[in-house]
Amino acid sequence: MSPETIQIIDSIDVTLNAGGMNTINIVLAFVMYGVALGIHPSIFVDIFKKPKSLILGMVCQLVLLPLLTFLLTLLFGSSISWTMALGMILVASCPGGNISNFMSSLSKANVELSVSLTAVSTALSVLLTPFNFWLYGNLYLHSANVAGEVPTLIIPLWDVFKTIFILLGIPLTAGVLTAKYLPKVAAAIKKPLQYLSIVFFLAMVVLSFAGNLDAFMKCIKYIFLIVLIHNLLALSIGFWVGTSFHVPKKDRRTLTIETGIQNSGLGLVLLLGTSIFAGFPPHGGTLVITAWWGVWHIVSGLTVSTVFNRYQKRIDRI
Repeated sequence: MSPETIQIIDSIDVTLNAGGMNTINIVLAFVMYGVALGIHPSIFVDIFKKPKSLILGMVCQLVLLPLLTFLLTLLFGSSISWTMALGMILVASCPGGNISNFMSSLSKANVELSVSLTAVSTALSVLLTPFNFWLYGNLYLHSANVAGEVPTLIIPLWDVFKTIFILLGIPLTAGVLTAKYLPKVAAAIKKPLQYLSIVFFLAMVVLSFAGNLDAFMKCIKYIFLIVLIHNLLALSIGFWVGTSFHVPKKDRRTLTIETGIQNSGLGLVLLLGTSIFAGFPPHGGTLVITAWWGVWHIVSGLTVSTVFNRYQKRIDRI
């Protein structure tokens, strides 16, 4: 990637007024509420009786993905800017994505395990998302040959904690309570919300970059390649860990999907709604990587899910 292209990407600046930011926050909270409608306490009983796959899923998402993403950013070297590298690390630090349960269902995977992984990773993200982003972000800035003056990455812990708790913790709790005490209501609105969540995220990306469309289109082929490689890494982590530890095929599919689908919507909210980058120069690379990840993992998730689905149908015919 040429220095001129990197400059175009990093010059992209997205600013939202209070109304726009509140809209994005409401959308993300609404999406997480829809995810939680499928969470019943009984789901966790069997999963925690045999926790092997759950533990492996947590290791994939919370340990291996951030670590290997950091190594991948070093491998890319000067092909990416430091802001793009931080975008990759931010996405890898986020919990599982809100559409992973739908993808697992389509994959004929272990949906109960998928829901459990989403719930646990989301709960832990209150602490681990800012920690992993701070740890690997600073490691990258100190390890890579970053040109110019780059400020130390300082995470406003209370700011980030509050944002994640309000946008994930409260909707998650409300959804679980709805599923428990109003099961008919939960069953009626659960599936429509899964489809709407995809539309909501795409609308959020369009609104965020509407004023930078020309710059975005000039660099999309480079962003596409970087996110493609990163997403393939995430999917591969789940698949090979599941294969190496001989978990059931349904669980292996779930680990693949859960590790490959990240809540990049949360990443966008943290970038636009907190003071993570206070004092930093324009950070378009971080924003573009985070936003395109959210678009691409829908495509890759549907593709992988379709492959798993067809494979299972072929097995069933035998």
